[in-house]
Amino acid sequence: MPRMSESGSSLGGRKPFTGAGGTPGGVGEFLVGLILFAIGVYLLFDRITVQSSFWTFGGRNSFGITLIPVLFGIALLFFNGGSKLGWVLVAGGLLVIVVGVIANLDIYFQRTTLWTALLIFGMPAAGLGLMARGLRPHRLKPAA
Repeated sequence: MPRMSESGSSLGGRKPFTGAGGTPGGVGEFLVGLILFAIGVYLLFDRITVQSSFWTFGGRNSFGITLIPVLFGIALLFFNGGSKLGWVLVAGGLLVIVVGVIANLDIYFQRTTLWTALLIFGMPAAGLGLMARGLRPHRLKPAA
């Protein structure tokens, strides 16, 4: 009868952890790459400014017209709380408003120095390279 360690049942039939991506070694490289990537993405997002612009959803300054279904739906719901048409008008109108707000956002990259731009774009690139290198199989050092 095989022992527990021979059958693999002590680990639920799974092989023990070998390294990043199931290959031997590379965990340290992968983690350092992940940290570099995360810092670079954070720095990139930190330099981006988001602001709203004029509401041009279906025409110039048409925001007010999108409120009409919402207001009509609210009136129907106050008259009859179980009105399916009222719920559809309120939910659909709010969805149109949210989509309109998101569609009218302007995104700008703030002025920055060349050094900062190289860091912002270089760190994620270096991180991706290290993560990919960490996933490749590494040669195990022979036991002394």
